[in-house]
Amino acid sequence: MTIEAVKRALLAQTVEVPSWAYGNSGTRFKVFTTPGTPRDPWEKIADAAQVNAFTGAAPRVSLHVPWDEVEDYDALATHARDLGVRIGTINSNVFQDDDYRLGSLANPDPAVRAKAVAHHLDCLEVMRAVGSTDLKIWLADGTNYPGQDSIRARQDRIADGLAEIYAALRPDERILLEYKFFEPFFYTTDVPDWGTSLVHCLALGDQAQVVLDTGHHAPGTNIEFIVAQLLRLGRLGAFDFNSRFYADDDLIVGAADPFQLFRIMHEIVGAGALDPALGVNFMLDQCHNIEEKIPGQIRSITNVQEATAKALLVDADALDVAQRSGDVLGANDVLMDAYNTDVRPLLAQVRQEQGLDPHPLRAFAASGYADRVAAERVGGTQAGWGA
Repeated sequence: MTIEAVKRALLAQTVEVPSWAYGNSGTRFKVFTTPGTPRDPWEKIADAAQVNAFTGAAPRVSLHVPWDEVEDYDALATHARDLGVRIGTINSNVFQDDDYRLGSLANPDPAVRAKAVAHHLDCLEVMRAVGSTDLKIWLADGTNYPGQDSIRARQDRIADGLAEIYAALRPDERILLEYKFFEPFFYTTDVPDWGTSLVHCLALGDQAQVVLDTGHHAPGTNIEFIVAQLLRLGRLGAFDFNSRFYADDDLIVGAADPFQLFRIMHEIVGAGALDPALGVNFMLDQCHNIEEKIPGQIRSITNVQEATAKALLVDADALDVAQRSGDVLGANDVLMDAYNTDVRPLLAQVRQEQGLDPHPLRAFAASGYADRVAAERVGGTQAGWGA
């Protein structure tokens, strides 16, 4: 691929940012607050717009319902457009209500299952009000003890609930089904892996696809293998990009293992899945506990861009020749040559050609935005995880 082709691909790449990344978050021990934290969805979107303004690559903002509930969603969508972004994926929440203690769609109580389905149908209405087409579902459902509930019956209940939600989709809408191998329950998780998510999606139809969260795997899992398989089947709907050392750490993407991020993006590039027509939505799903929120999101975007640029620089022809001839070290060398390339000057040039500062973090720090909102956002309740 020529340098000009690489630049065109980088200019076309976009990453969706999550509204909840701009609120306060933390661990089960402590939530650290920061000056200027948004107090409502309107201010979250304003902060997200800053990330797009300085990177040129984050034009969509995910919302979480009911965390981002407002009376007038049309006005919220207009607010986003006025700031140069738009509302993207709508995320449901069936894990923070007392009724969901024993699960949501998998709950043995039919009244609770009906409540969970109704919430997702409400989320579809929010989608339509803001101009989105994607509903992302993560189920915290599971059990803690053997015998607590029937594993098979829970899968049947989930299948039935998803089918009811799926039946309400319009032709241009999708369900994106996320998985997580453990937490908050520890004996069984009802959608613990990509295979379970895929099985449910295949049963539903073409408008159901898998969400791959890079933090939702057991240690040592070959995530790029999963990416390749889902791409083969046309069922990779979206990424939730973050980074982990031990579990679902939700750190800045690429922080723990930038080489893994490169390997993932190599599979994406190799399958042509940077093309928006393939429908893979690149999203961040992170919590910034001790770092500043907007700079944390900017760094995440630039980390994805760097991994993508390196993946685009892989000499695909040379790699193919080495692979077909059984040249093990030669093939690895082709990959490592691309990974070891310093792509920061190339990305700086791409940003300059967009009319942006080549150094987004430095430019945001100099903008004065953080100081201004810290002075303006006094009073009220700061947004936070679950708020």
